[in-house]
Amino acid sequence: MVFSSLLFVFLFFAVTMMIYCFMDSLDKKNIVLLVSSLVFYAWGGPRYLVLLLLMCLISWLAAILIEDNREDPIRKKVCLAVGIALQLGLLAYFKYATFLLGNLNHIIGFPKNVPQIILPIGISFYTFQLISYVIDVYWGDVEAQRKYWLVLLYAGLFFQCIAGPIVRYKDVAYEIENRKVRLSEVGEGINRFTIGLVKKAVFANSCAEIADAMFPQKLAELDGIPAVGLWIGVLMYMLQIYLDFSAYSDMAIGMGWMTGFHFKENFNYPYIADSVTDFWRRWHISLSSFFRDYIYIPLGGNRKGQKRTMFNLFVVWALTGLWHGANWNFVLWGLFYYIFLVIEKNGFLDILKKLPKAVRHVYTLLVVYFGWILFKFSDMAYLGHVLKGMFGLNGNGFTSMEVGLTFENNMFFMAAALIACTPLLKNLYHWGRKKLGRVRMVRYVYMVIEVAGPSVLVLIATMALVGNSYNPFLYFQF
Repeated sequence: MVFSSLLFVFLFFAVTMMIYCFMDSLDKKNIVLLVSSLVFYAWGGPRYLVLLLLMCLISWLAAILIEDNREDPIRKKVCLAVGIALQLGLLAYFKYATFLLGNLNHIIGFPKNVPQIILPIGISFYTFQLISYVIDVYWGDVEAQRKYWLVLLYAGLFFQCIAGPIVRYKDVAYEIENRKVRLSEVGEGINRFTIGLVKKAVFANSCAEIADAMFPQKLAELDGIPAVGLWIGVLMYMLQIYLDFSAYSDMAIGMGWMTGFHFKENFNYPYIADSVTDFWRRWHISLSSFFRDYIYIPLGGNRKGQKRTMFNLFVVWALTGLWHGANWNFVLWGLFYYIFLVIEKNGFLDILKKLPKAVRHVYTLLVVYFGWILFKFSDMAYLGHVLKGMFGLNGNGFTSMEVGLTFENNMFFMAAALIACTPLLKNLYHWGRKKLGRVRMVRYVYMVIEVAGPSVLVLIATMALVGNSYNPFLYFQF
């Protein structure tokens, strides 16, 4: 079990930052971050701390051997292949062994007993980071890090190792050993962190409560949920997953700024996209860029003809689906997007550009909306009942008094959650500051907001979290 949100914010992170600020050298600051990271990870699963240490050791050794054998192409390739194979082998065992053996059992009856292997927290994220590190050393984009503990710090940094963003070593290599903390960036980091905290505590958790109420655990009870209830449930899940995951990225980026690290953005308001292609330029950017740079382009990208391009895209999106989870619904989710991206790539995108922006936006949201249905439900029977029920084919009716009351009681919150998924408030804030900033009273209001805003947001988030001892982020499970 990972830290509760309140324990993390007011004890673990607060104490870590207090000690960090008192250290008089960067090496000591790094040691503080490393020790805190190991404690944080061990708290979520002590036995899997050994796995993190081992996988970092493999990448550390592989990178050094690659660099030491740079003049010998064969040895260099062998070191790369062995390093990546060991990483992927460990990931496959912990994440996919149960899935693969379960399918074999279903098809041929062997093995009779399928082991239930617990997925280590964050393994998908730190494995991809370590793989990118080894490949970048192989390509000569970065020098191998000779200090094992700094590779461990890079992969295990507590504020991003378990749910991203996927940080490439070459983007932080200099900062690991040479960064400086600027007071202005600490302030920006606090603002970004508190925004993420409110996104999670106030919006994502509340969206989850509404969505869960519409999707009972038992399949037999699902037929009692009317069509409107299911549509609302999927909408709330759609908002939840963005607010939840982007909240973690906001908090990671904010904590990075507070300690001198600069992580790249992981989200750019994906729900304002006007095509599926545009959506994937805005959603989980670090994962999309990883598959682009380390899978799609090395396979040939779009340089080897249309058929090869389609094949390369198929591989990328099948792997994108599998990366999210060891279940067929994730594979279908990845291929669902593959189909729409191929359609757009083969002329439909040109047609879309000629349509009004509102039409393009509605089309994109509908595709994404139904995509999240595939993503959410791993039970195929349950998934089928949800899709049928959304069109009243389960004999479940159109609406009910309970659903009506749920909507009435939450419609203002739903509107606020929708706004929170857009840059509307951010744009209004900057517009007001630019256009009205010369007015003394307005300037004072902005000063108060900037000084007191983070404290108010933390207070609001704390009030929302009180009574909820465990608020896991959705992407912890991936």
